[in-house]
Amino acid sequence: MLNIGRTASTIFTFLILTFSKNCLASPQLPDYVIYKTDTLPVYNLILEQYLEKLNKSENGSLFGLKFRDGASLNCWRGYQAIYLLSHDSLFLTDIIACGERSSGHAIDGQASRQRVRDLFNGKVVNNKVFLNWYSGEFSLPKGDLLRWDGVFHKTFEQEILIQVDNGKVTHTSEIENYLDHPKRLNRRYTDTISNVLFKRLERLKWKTIGRFDCSEKYIITIGTNGRVSKVSMVDYQTAEEIDKLWERTEYNYCINTIQNGLRRLKFDIVKEGNRPIEEDIYLQIWFEENGRLVNLTN
Repeated sequence: MLNIGRTASTIFTFLILTFSKNCLASPQLPDYVIYKTDTLPVYNLILEQYLEKLNKSENGSLFGLKFRDGASLNCWRGYQAIYLLSHDSLFLTDIIACGERSSGHAIDGQASRQRVRDLFNGKVVNNKVFLNWYSGEFSLPKGDLLRWDGVFHKTFEQEILIQVDNGKVTHTSEIENYLDHPKRLNRRYTDTISNVLFKRLERLKWKTIGRFDCSEKYIITIGTNGRVSKVSMVDYQTAEEIDKLWERTEYNYCINTIQNGLRRLKFDIVKEGNRPIEEDIYLQIWFEENGRLVNLTN
């Protein structure tokens, strides 16, 4: 079974890469959590973790819901789960077919409950299962979308962070994943950050004509403090790759010039699960014969 879930400890790295715009991965449907009076999407596949422990992945189907070859493109796992937060406890209430809840029709409650019984047998009490095997954390959206990996995981500016220990909710808090500082650069919309970086690089005095040509694809890393912490070339990651096609003097010049040219920039802080994250930004630059710097990123 294809696991596209994320643990809370995973460091979120958002890559804006040209090839990602045309990749074959399809956006995946979330699971749901009933929280107070709302039913909210959750981007942590809790039930999937349990199924992996049971080694259900080799069966080719689950409760008659096909996955792998038979799965829909936007739901590789072949099902969606619905959870309930009640009395400081986390329960599983439904296992539904992909897209069933968003189809505009009522879900097939009888079929859903039968799937839950098939999986959990005598653990079902009052049509729900207490998830005493689950410990971890997940967040529920409250504000505007902040980041999306293009397939599944989404981060929102404001979220409700739920921490669970053996099925019992130990802590609930409202968190801010974006720190908006008036003296820092806007980082809300990632597709504009490459333009900010490029405009700063345009101001540099490059020694490209007749000496060094830094036309290349770069990854610019914005660290957890909102500053540029690293610059690397996309196609040359190892020393062997660099030495094969680059003179070290030229390579070092390009990397150091870009890093020094961007070091004064200060961006707003982006978090995931209330923890500051670093972020990789793709930037492709090209020098024309007249010395003009061109942004090929977009």
